Amino acid sequence: MPRPRFTLAPAACAAALSLALGLCSCAAPGDTAVDGVAAPGADPAGAPRMTQQALNAHPRDQLRQGGTLNWAIDQFSTQWNPLHADGSESSTNDVMKALLPTFWRSDAGGTQTPNPAYLKDVRVEVKQGRQQVTWTLNPKAHWSDGSPMTWKDLEATWRAMRGDDDFRTSNTAGFDQVTDVVRGVDDRQAVMTFKAPYSEWQAMFNNAANAPLLPARYAATAEQFNTAYKDRIPLTGGPFRLERLDPQARTVTVAADPDWWGERPLLDKIVFKAIDTAAMPDAFARGDVDFFNNGPSATGYQKIKDTKGGEVRQAGGPNLRQIVLNGRSPQLTDARVRQALFQALDRAEITRTDLAGLDWPYTPMNNHFLVPNQHGYKDNSGGLSRYDPKAAERALDEAGWRRGQNGTRAKDGRELALRFVVPAGNQLAAGESALVTRMLGAIGVKVTVDPVPAGDFFQLHINKYDFDLTAFALLGTPFPATGSVGTFQQGAGGNYAQVGSDALDRALAEAASADTVDQEYDAINRADAEAWQVAGLVPLYQRPAIYGVRRTVANLGAPGLADFVYENIGLVRP
Repeated sequence: MPRPRFTLAPAACAAALSLALGLCSCAAPGDTAVDGVAAPGADPAGAPRMTQQALNAHPRDQLRQGGTLNWAIDQFSTQWNPLHADGSESSTNDVMKALLPTFWRSDAGGTQTPNPAYLKDVRVEVKQGRQQVTWTLNPKAHWSDGSPMTWKDLEATWRAMRGDDDFRTSNTAGFDQVTDVVRGVDDRQAVMTFKAPYSEWQAMFNNAANAPLLPARYAATAEQFNTAYKDRIPLTGGPFRLERLDPQARTVTVAADPDWWGERPLLDKIVFKAIDTAAMPDAFARGDVDFFNNGPSATGYQKIKDTKGGEVRQAGGPNLRQIVLNGRSPQLTDARVRQALFQALDRAEITRTDLAGLDWPYTPMNNHFLVPNQHGYKDNSGGLSRYDPKAAERALDEAGWRRGQNGTRAKDGRELALRFVVPAGNQLAAGESALVTRMLGAIGVKVTVDPVPAGDFFQLHINKYDFDLTAFALLGTPFPATGSVGTFQQGAGGNYAQVGSDALDRALAEAASADTVDQEYDAINRADAEAWQVAGLVPLYQRPAIYGVRRTVANLGAPGLADFVYENIGLVRP
């Protein structure tokens, strides 16, 4: 069976974005570094080598009981259903992973193990060419209103996620391969049957894949799925419960659930505070927050190092920075034009500018799915990954976009003028947009930068495809093929470029059903070749996962491919 890797799910622009890269681990073979902040090195071939994870890991019995953690998130969501197209971004996921069930635990390399708080047993078998997974739930598992978790919750979540257009889902991958979910020996057992063998079935009901279980009562109909968690969190089923949702203060407070049946959470409370990303380092320095995702901000990196009691926790993560071209914009409907823009962008200059001031290696990202030091990695771009402004100009000429007297290209009386939407106050996005404006201006493309409020960036612009150009990162998971579907499949809610092809869809489906690792990599590389041709996403670089954390906080930081175990986050003893 293919080894687990990771997925693509949209993330907020300043948060580490990841993608469905096929990375099992950022550490080189044989590297046993798991927890720490050692500077990246290189293997003999020159590929980057980073630590897998930096969490200040401690056993539970070495930590004290109690305390409150202030956690910075980049926006206050209006849709708290993480399976909804408008709720699948980093801030929503950070909050809801404390509150909704996950059947799996992922380690730093992406290996999945069942979470005993929810699963008593799970079995997978293939009968007459059809895969069957039997999920047996922990009899103690229940929702926050006391009602038991049953097979009906799995059935309702599957029905919501299988691809019905009325359900505004972020990603149907895997769920759309299931033919039915039925009751097993009792209400605590669900039997799920697939059309055919499906290699990434562990991505289901998995927080690492941003796909937790929903309660049946709020997933059974499209109306419930789309609206039940809008501006509220009506029901939970995790180690924490909702205490307060405060849109005025832009905070979400969760408290340890006294009725939780698993290991008792070490913290009393977590307060999630929505703060503009540019303001997070100062908030950390003042002591307003104890944990924040710094991304590749050099200013923030230095601020963390200068903060008394604070420390940088960094590791190689499943993070991709990208530029997105909206293929439905009138000037960008022609793939030849989008390909020309790819060639006009000096990705090396953009990357070096983004990562300036960080102790992090630069390696070109010439694959949409696999990282450079990963088995199977290839440049499938057919030359589109090469910075070549002269070739870009020729391509635009051939597509009918000619320079006018003012130097800007036009066709049929319409200028090749594009709007680059960025979150206001984000220095990384501001720097990128300035570079892109200059680079595209050199080939006769006019770019206007449109800064929008950071809290509105995703909800009012990206989710509504209100941009010609933009830049942000993608959240990665240990499931590359499954996670990529929502980003690249035609018609998928997370396909922000709104471009694709039948060949790309087929290749991703073949990767998800592959019998061997080599077959999966082959299919992923075929999908990558198609992704370059449809030319919607410009991969820039694998981003470092850099966090600012109080030294007293344990089991929290840069997780690699792991998911945070919220009940194990705690404070070291004095």
